[in-house]
Amino acid sequence: MPSFDSNLFPLWLVQALCALFLAITFLQSGLDKVIDWKGNLGWLTGHFSKTPLRGVVAPMLATLTLMELAAGAVSAAGLVVLVLSGGTRVALWGAALSALSFVALFFGQRMAKDYAGAGGLVPYFLVSLLALLVMRG
Repeated sequence: MPSFDSNLFPLWLVQALCALFLAITFLQSGLDKVIDWKGNLGWLTGHFSKTPLRGVVAPMLATLTLMELAAGAVSAAGLVVLVLSGGTRVALWGAALSALSFVALFFGQRMAKDYAGAGGLVPYFLVSLLALLVMRG
């Protein structure tokens, strides 16, 4: 942990915990999509079968997988930078990619008329917004 005024420790801790939360969330989700591509594709094909997105499920899944892996990896790298130097720029980009990924997920859930699923994303999205706020330098 970088040395700084002890009054700033709570802020640093919130920054670190947000980066860790987003790294875990998106690395797990993205890796799950890679490991169980066929299962995810099958489930999503059914999920979007009655929507205008039904013909683009595979490209959507590929795009979302890349977005999630990027958000998770950048958030993890941001945590490392934060711990080693106190810098927040990388973690800020991780939070931005995370927020964008949550918006993409939210869009998909709304298109599928899975309103409960869309609502379940809101707390995660708020964490990404909090991270954006606390990472600004």
